[in-house]
Amino acid sequence: MCPICQALKKAYLMAWLAPITLKGSGVRVELLDQRHHDDLVEATKDGELWTLWYTSVPEPEGVAAEIQRRLDLFAQQLMLPFAIIEESSNKAVGMTTFMNVDASSRRLEIGSTWLRKSVQGTGLNTQCKLLMLTHAFEVMDCIAVEFCTHFFNRQSRAGIERLGAKLDGILRNHQISPNGTLRDTCVYSIIASEWPTVKTHLTFQATRPR
Repeated sequence: MCPICQALKKAYLMAWLAPITLKGSGVRVELLDQRHHDDLVEATKDGELWTLWYTSVPEPEGVAAEIQRRLDLFAQQLMLPFAIIEESSNKAVGMTTFMNVDASSRRLEIGSTWLRKSVQGTGLNTQCKLLMLTHAFEVMDCIAVEFCTHFFNRQSRAGIERLGAKLDGILRNHQISPNGTLRDTCVYSIIASEWPTVKTHLTFQATRPR
């Protein structure tokens, strides 16, 4: 690739992964930072999420390293990492990212997401995904957004399906987990033509009484 083409590609990718803050009803997502550390340590302890063998939530003492890992990937323009902020408490209650970004094909994955147990099932995740998907499809002009999860993570799979994503397939023996087990990865997606219907569904879910 010629130097000019490389520079243009880099500029395009940087524009795609520029820091943003997205605000919705009761939640906002903002660029992850080490200032979120203490909140996120507290969040991991709520439900001891790191003990779920099929997830990748850091232990409390590993939160700082996980924040830095994501920020290093951001510096390499490989990820846009967010802290999920509960507006009522103004505290970080989890993390999420735009990752596996393919700017040239206008595709990305929303992943590496986790939330403290006390906000799970409250509608906060639906609000968060509505914000991120709206930005992906209506600002970044994505043609598809993917979600991937462990085959045995039934809660995550059900949550992804509630968003309106459809199962593309299962990648068998896709990864070797830190504990040495082999991960089968369920790959879901929402494509651009489905977005208007999915948005209507998510907006309804996000605004209905609970």
